[in-house]
Amino acid sequence: MKYQDNIKQVAALQPDYLGFIFYEKSTRHFDKNQIPEIPKSIKKTGVFVDAELDFVLKKIKTHQLQAVQLHGNESPEYCNSLKRHYKEQSNDVISSQKPDVHDLHKKSHHDENLEIIKVFSIKDEFNFDVLKPFEVVCDYFLFDTKGKLPGGNGYTFNWNVLNNYPSTKPYFLSGGIGLEEIENLKTFQQSKASKYCYAIDINSKFEIEPGLKDIEKLRAFKNNKQV
Repeated sequence: MKYQDNIKQVAALQPDYLGFIFYEKSTRHFDKNQIPEIPKSIKKTGVFVDAELDFVLKKIKTHQLQAVQLHGNESPEYCNSLKRHYKEQSNDVISSQKPDVHDLHKKSHHDENLEIIKVFSIKDEFNFDVLKPFEVVCDYFLFDTKGKLPGGNGYTFNWNVLNNYPSTKPYFLSGGIGLEEIENLKTFQQSKASKYCYAIDINSKFEIEPGLKDIEKLRAFKNNKQV
């Protein structure tokens, strides 16, 4: 997401996550000072590509992100450090604030763990052994299409590869998914490969231009309809 009014329009459709790309080389780079107010049920997700840890932590704090999607070559150690520093940062914020008796039972975004979504790119085959070191440091995996760009390449990969998925870690299915994939998604959801599919990540096939989403197409997709 990139444009303020468009963010609000998409948020009105009640997605579970909204992504904001903090990667300057991306045409969808979110360079605004503030994300507009959106329902708390929607998890604000920062998308990063091999970013410095301090940069990621700063964006989490500035925009009160609840999840991060790591789209580069981040290591398991990086993911672990991010979780640890996030908790330390959260504790510092809480301890530096004077408790208010009226706020004691209110849930802050700092009471929640930061969700880490680690991205892996697939085309026609994939070595699932690379996932093992990430099992204990990530909350979700995301499988995207291998292409020239870190993401948003606009075409799907061979979902049959996921028939060999060896993990029980829930994952996001991504990569060029559009309205024309609705029937394929229904078939996929009946397959062995979909057992641990937690979410469907959509992006470029629903854009008028990079970062600007087509609300009618999104609504049609949510309603399971092709147009």
